[in-house]
Amino acid sequence: MTDASNRTAAPLADGLVLGADGHPRCAWGASAAEYVAYHDQEWGRPVRGDDALFERMSLEAFQSGLSWLTILRKREAFRRAFDGFAIAVVAGYTEADAARLLSDAGIVRNRMKIEATVHNARVAAELAGGLAALLWSFAPPSRRPRPVTRADVPATTVESTAMARELKRRGFRFVGPTTAYALMQATGMVDDHLAGCHVR
Repeated sequence: MTDASNRTAAPLADGLVLGADGHPRCAWGASAAEYVAYHDQEWGRPVRGDDALFERMSLEAFQSGLSWLTILRKREAFRRAFDGFAIAVVAGYTEADAARLLSDAGIVRNRMKIEATVHNARVAAELAGGLAALLWSFAPPSRRPRPVTRADVPATTVESTAMARELKRRGFRFVGPTTAYALMQATGMVDDHLAGCHVR
């Protein structure tokens, strides 16, 4: 998360700010209203459902090369366009659906990412045991201490590299180690809220 900090947030330490509401939080989580809500209520909390994890995986792929804030602001449009990211539904999309998605100004209209999302739904639909079981099998076995500064937050880990490798082996697209680690952060497989952040 690299967007500039909100001017109303006061810096506390490397990677932490005091928000306008008086709560210390990770600096990226105070840089826009959408970030505050996402940081405080969602990021780092465990997500277990197959469809919910498919949504997060898909949005991380769409975010590649863009600001996460762009994706958050388009999230409801993405959910409408992709039928709530229901794996069984998206796996059945046709060329007509791809054309519909490419003409939808509410989402990121990138043909490769749209096609990858449909393809990934088809792969996920065929997984024995489901997507959640596969993804969570790469969660670190024990929680490390929360990072103290943003310099302590890695971009990739051994686990995210292994996850990306296995996902690619199974046929998933747009799932490199950095994207895999962002997915792990977003879905509570790791807790990268800084130690001084008010979110526990």
